[in-house]
Amino acid sequence: MQTVAPLNRRAQEILHSVVKEYIETGEPVGSRTISKRRRNDDLSAASIRNVMADLADEGYLSQPHTSAGRVPTEKAFQHYVRYLTASRMPPVEVDRLRAELGGLATFDERIERTSHILMEMTQNVGITAGMPRESQALDQVELLSLADRRVLMILVTRDGSVRNRVVSMRESISADELASLRNYVNRNFSGWLLGDARRELLRRMAEERAAYDATLRKLAVLYQMGLLDADAAPEIHMEGVSNLVGIHLHLTQEKMRELLRALEEKQRLIELLDRFLETPPGELAVQVGLEDASPVMKELVLIGLTLHTPSGYGAKVAVLGPMRMQYERVMAAVLHIGRAFESM
Repeated sequence: MQTVAPLNRRAQEILHSVVKEYIETGEPVGSRTISKRRRNDDLSAASIRNVMADLADEGYLSQPHTSAGRVPTEKAFQHYVRYLTASRMPPVEVDRLRAELGGLATFDERIERTSHILMEMTQNVGITAGMPRESQALDQVELLSLADRRVLMILVTRDGSVRNRVVSMRESISADELASLRNYVNRNFSGWLLGDARRELLRRMAEERAAYDATLRKLAVLYQMGLLDADAAPEIHMEGVSNLVGIHLHLTQEKMRELLRALEEKQRLIELLDRFLETPPGELAVQVGLEDASPVMKELVLIGLTLHTPSGYGAKVAVLGPMRMQYERVMAAVLHIGRAFESM
């Protein structure tokens, strides 16, 4: 496969100047504009024009009209972001983020609030997703008898998350029997990681199968119905999709509707995050151009983090927006919000 020759320092500086100017104005950039910005440079506008012509030949710049300036391509933005670092956020703002997220009682509330904060800070689309993992620790279970041989199973984990599930029993079960089962589970497994508790309970039931009484048989039934299972479905929130409508993505009305429909599908969002945020936990990922996920996402950028929280959840926080965005500011928002979220 043919490799692309690296740009020399002069071409790289001019390319990045074009990208910055285009981000600021949204207009094609001419050589005179770059020349004025490079006041301490002895390059003439004609020399800059020659460099820009070479960059166009190499696929970094396009020219919408014969007499117009140049517009950076996806390849140009990809080159540009490789040399960026997140801008610094004032310590007082970092403390505010941690206090705001720390004041929320549950992981689900933090997921929802984080997507909103990302949207507010970047004026793009904020996306946050969380997946419960086996490393959640059990706080307690509660079992309540309902009508028609149904049982309400309530699972509370140490991070404050609560999962409710109603199951139907083939045989009736009394309130006293449910209390006995609840006490057995809480006494033996409170504080255990859910995965460890499930494996140990399964082992005990297998070893003592011959000694089962009616109550323990009902415990086995509740176990099979997910007594110690956290909700495995991802919790995902997205805010600010309307921000995409106000930018020029070179999409027809039908293609824009297709994009909005795609973003409404939870599974599509999860696949998008999983596919493009494969970096190690805590490492910022910047993906320019999402055409591999969908042709209508060709001009979009995803900036995000994968996180592992002390409470036992895996999480992803991200911003989705146009190529023409303030990258350093968005990267800083994602990075600092992600760190605040991860510390909860």
